[in-house]
Amino acid sequence: MPRPPQPPDEPAVRAALLRGVDTPPSGDTARLATFLTRAFGPTTAAVIHYGSHAQSSDARPDSAHDFFVVVDRYAEAYRSLSSTVRPSYSARTATSLARVLPPNVISLTSGEPGRTLRAKCAVLSVRDLRRLCSHRAPDHFTRGRLFQHVQLVWTRDARSRQEALDALLDARVGTIDWSRPYLPSIFNAESYCRRLLETSFAAEIRPEGGERIAALIAAQRDVVLPVYDSLLQWLVGSRIVAQEGNVYRLTTPVNPLQRVGSRLWFLKSKGRATARWLKYVALYEGWLEYIVQKIARRSGRTIVLTERERRWPLIFLWPKVIEYVRTRPQVRSVRKEE
Repeated sequence: MPRPPQPPDEPAVRAALLRGVDTPPSGDTARLATFLTRAFGPTTAAVIHYGSHAQSSDARPDSAHDFFVVVDRYAEAYRSLSSTVRPSYSARTATSLARVLPPNVISLTSGEPGRTLRAKCAVLSVRDLRRLCSHRAPDHFTRGRLFQHVQLVWTRDARSRQEALDALLDARVGTIDWSRPYLPSIFNAESYCRRLLETSFAAEIRPEGGERIAALIAAQRDVVLPVYDSLLQWLVGSRIVAQEGNVYRLTTPVNPLQRVGSRLWFLKSKGRATARWLKYVALYEGWLEYIVQKIARRSGRTIVLTERERRWPLIFLWPKVIEYVRTRPQVRSVRKEE
């Protein structure tokens, strides 16, 4: 894919593209962020809150909060985690896996009197965060989450804050790069965001159908649509898009070779996202229950596991996995649109 434009230098434009990042977190989010900074220790550089709780998009009170935890060095972060939280896996195992298909995604629980809070954490080094938000990203996992509404809930210092903001800016400006082959001939900020979500959802095997995209647009409308209206206005000045009244179009059509290259890149991305599931088995506490509950919550489909499937899921669960992947709501939505 062509290299995207460089992020703007103008303070006003940067502020518009980072709209919502400094939205104050809820009390639960702030408490979890404090817990995470203690768990990962002094190497923690930033904590970014994303997902349904950050977006207020149909999050249940008892569901996990989603975070990117940004650290200087994986080894130090996991050694601190092992000494404070004592997970079932070793620091050495987590550090080794961090270098394979980053990020690691782990589950942590903060117990408080009368209340248990859960965090789902994607752990990235500062270096990997910048790479995975940029045009050099080998897959879509990180960019597909961070172009949406997120909260930068904690940073260690001014430098860490700037590094996190630069990565988020890259993720948002870079949307024009990977969305170009999938944009309609004319679009506005809302149809642009809708196509971003549709393309991102198609890049992974997910339990939701198309109705989830409409819910995300509605939940993020007041924050994210102004961001991408500002981006499109800036891209007009860069002559990447042209404005015609209230709508936009690309100034240069996407050629067939670019379309093929984009499809191959997203196919590779989906393969990497699926392969990352194997790390869940090694690192995500209660991974099987988490997946079953998420499927039930997002698709309304209850999967009942036998005792044998619970005890040896990697051996006996495959028939149900294959059946679910074949008939999941995401596939039915695509077939309906076709």
